[in-house]
Amino acid sequence: MTTPIRWGILATGWIAAQFTEDLKLLPDAVVAAVGSRSTEAAERFAATHAIPRAHGSWQALAEDPDVDVVYVATPHPAHHEATMACLKAGKPVLCEKPFTLDRASSQELVDAARQRGLFLMEAMWMRANPAIRRIGELIADGAIGEVVSVDASFGVGGPFEPSHRMRAKELGGGALLDLGIYPVTFAHLWLGAPAHIRAWASLWPEGTDANTGMVFGYDSGAVATLHCGAVGVTGMRGSIVGSTGRIEVPGPFFRPGGFTLVRGEESEAVDVPFRGNGMSHEAEETMRCLREGLLESPLIPHAGTLEIMGVLDAVRAQIGVTYD
Repeated sequence: MTTPIRWGILATGWIAAQFTEDLKLLPDAVVAAVGSRSTEAAERFAATHAIPRAHGSWQALAEDPDVDVVYVATPHPAHHEATMACLKAGKPVLCEKPFTLDRASSQELVDAARQRGLFLMEAMWMRANPAIRRIGELIADGAIGEVVSVDASFGVGGPFEPSHRMRAKELGGGALLDLGIYPVTFAHLWLGAPAHIRAWASLWPEGTDANTGMVFGYDSGAVATLHCGAVGVTGMRGSIVGSTGRIEVPGPFFRPGGFTLVRGEESEAVDVPFRGNGMSHEAEETMRCLREGLLESPLIPHAGTLEIMGVLDAVRAQIGVTYD
């Protein structure tokens, strides 16, 4: 019988709760501890989710000898600090997306993990989604020919107050890092890094983006048209067009339970259900890599994370969004 892997949960917000509940669906995973900057918050989260130990600091969680790997679920401006603390304490890390606020600080985490021989992965759950993985297999097998265009949009409705994490600059606010990383990653999955980037956005008074459009061009001649926004709800669908067919991904495209494969006059609905909230698949991949002694996942490699952070940097430069 496989020895369970013991998880530590760093932070106590909504996404941490979703991930924790999904971990309980995996028989070889144990939620051993939770850590927060507030003892009260950690103890409340532990009581809610039946976690045996609650730590009142990130450092205490990172140093817990009964934790094998840490899931970092803080708001993204704190990802670098929290992940680095865990790495320095010798803990492998699964860190929520976006990895950090920019490519340079993401590179620092990758370098630190490699120097210490520790596993590190961005928690981009879309890449681990079973339907997305099946789409990747079909495209690799030539099911729709050469990919020539990708479309995706992720828009949510407000209104959001200036202090909300979607708007506040000190919280890494803006549609791009919170939502736009999904359509950007969706395009990257099928086309890789773009050769040309064009972007436009409307900004909130706080200096963060409210509504952003992006067009990417590739050396192959392919294009991607992408959108993210926090001013209106979109259908959140994705489309991958190839030279001999296309794949339509229903909303939300970042957590699909299936897709439609269209070739000529033929249309085939393909069901590929996910487990729980859809987050256990990235945890499963993390544990597989830990058991095999890998320092990064071939499914969510460091290079892909860094390329996408570089694309987001380029978009932010064009739309005029900066962070301290």
